[in-house]
Amino acid sequence: MTSLQDRAALLDNAAFATRPVPQLPPDKALSVEDAYAIQAIVVAHRLARGERLAGVKLGLTSEAKMKQVGVNEVILGQLTDAMHHDEGDSLDLGPLIHPRVEPEIAFVLRSPLPPDPTPQEALACVEAVAPALEIIDSRYDGFRFDLGDVIADNASSAGYVLGRRFPPETEISDIAISIAMSDGPEETGSSAAILGHPLNALAAAGRLACARGISTSAGDVVLAGAATAAISLSAGAVVSAEFGPLGRIELRLSPSPTLET
Repeated sequence: MTSLQDRAALLDNAAFATRPVPQLPPDKALSVEDAYAIQAIVVAHRLARGERLAGVKLGLTSEAKMKQVGVNEVILGQLTDAMHHDEGDSLDLGPLIHPRVEPEIAFVLRSPLPPDPTPQEALACVEAVAPALEIIDSRYDGFRFDLGDVIADNASSAGYVLGRRFPPETEISDIAISIAMSDGPEETGSSAAILGHPLNALAAAGRLACARGISTSAGDVVLAGAATAAISLSAGAVVSAEFGPLGRIELRLSPSPTLET
């Protein structure tokens, strides 16, 4: 197998050039340790280009998501400021390979997460809770990958949009959530699908971040994981998601993707 640095460079180039790469064959599958080491190098490439860390995301926290990608383990990825989009923005799909979107509960931190918090200890670190859309994009051919592949690919991180912020004590244990595209399908679910409660995911983020040497800071965003299966994005459409008492959030997609050359 190529070195971890080579594999990280391959994934970074795939994202930068909008050209997918093959997943590793089964006999060369990445260990979880090596996969997180590659992820760290991938993120370091982004930081070297001037991006700043903005938080973390959890992946595979719902039964629907685990079933969709064929794995059964919660994973962690890292967010940068370049991934943030305002709700009024028009997202260009041109720089993305397999763009998809999923609805999530987001937490904005007032202080760093401790290394092994209970859900209530994690909640004490929260400044606000918000509805969110996460844009995901696998850098692998056909959106096919195993656990090590997706961890190395920074948990398919590509972008996120935050909606209105609410007080941290807002009830989010079992919110009905739906997401639809103006010219496509609808998915429905509940915030209870996120590890039974989004606060369980927040606590897991603290544990995983500590285990992988990833720090969190005041102002960081934590995306708790998807409540439904992801839906594919198409140019010119409008994505809308309903989060019950947390309201509605929309994302408009540019009509003509700008293709990378």
